[in-house]
Amino acid sequence: MNTHVDDIKARLKKLNARATQAKMDLHDLSEELPTNWENILQVAQRCHEAHAMLMDARKAALAAGI
Repeated sequence: MNTHVDDIKARLKKLNARATQAKMDLHDLSEELPTNWENILQVAQRCHEAHAMLMDARKAALAAGI
């Protein structure tokens, strides 16, 4: 397997882990409400960005035939 494919797979794995953690952070925050309600937008934005990056990377991998 070539280095380029390995790099893409490693990036996908890292982005998937980041998106999963962001999802869990948002879930945890929701269970603690109304405590820390002030953090809703910040945590939701981080979750949105993590998932957007993951979806973009998945599209790029599919376009590259990976």
